[in-house]
Amino acid sequence: MGANSVLLITIRLEASLHEPLYYLLSLLSLLDIIVCLTVIPKVLAVFWFDLKSISFYACFLQMYIMNCFLSMESCTFMVMAYDRYVAICHPLRYPSIITDQFVAKAAVFILARNGILTVPIPILSSRLHYCRTNVIENCLCANMSVSRLSCDDVTINRLYQFVVGWTLLGSDLILIFVSYTFILRAVLRLKAEGAVTKALSTCGSHFILILFFSTILLVFVLTLVVKKKVSPDVPVLLNILHHVIFSALNPIVYGVRTQEIKQGIQRLLKKVW
Repeated sequence: MGANSVLLITIRLEASLHEPLYYLLSLLSLLDIIVCLTVIPKVLAVFWFDLKSISFYACFLQMYIMNCFLSMESCTFMVMAYDRYVAICHPLRYPSIITDQFVAKAAVFILARNGILTVPIPILSSRLHYCRTNVIENCLCANMSVSRLSCDDVTINRLYQFVVGWTLLGSDLILIFVSYTFILRAVLRLKAEGAVTKALSTCGSHFILILFFSTILLVFVLTLVVKKKVSPDVPVLLNILHHVIFSALNPIVYGVRTQEIKQGIQRLLKKVW
């Protein structure tokens, strides 16, 4: 969370970083901070102090934030992939397409699409009748973990979670894959010496984060599908890793691989000291 804060402050104070790509990166860091504030305090309270209780409404609020901001991060990656596609495949048109106005519209779209479509998830779960144990087999209020405690039929909950998950995350990953397919095809056509390396380096950080994001998400989904064959602790661990490790990886990858951000952080530290 501290690294994401440093990244936000650096982009805010460095005039050279006031560009659309870094505005999108700021949005991603902001989403990571909110997710960390939602997940980490409760996880630490469970493991450090054995404080396992959570109120009814706090549980569903946590459920909404986790689902909403996970899909927001995925959507932000999709917009960033489009940004890299335009930068590499249509470099002359980049300044006229990727503008501050485009970033503002993209931010509104990210917030509206994911904020609205994930609202029914906690609402459907909160309307269930809970008559079994009140112990969730998870340290987070994941939708399916909470719904299993209900005596009602949870088919609608499962179906909506599945449809929304694949509609939001699935469509984002498909568009990201298509963008990078076009990027790779355009890069391989470059003839100038060193052009391929330079072009790939501009989207290397983004690709690393997408690969990590999608890999853990895919493994998490597969463990839920074959949950009878794996330990029940595995999905819980993957759920925590997906929310925590990814948030920490984002600023580190961009800070190390992006020269402009690295120089901005160095100048910021010099001012502080």
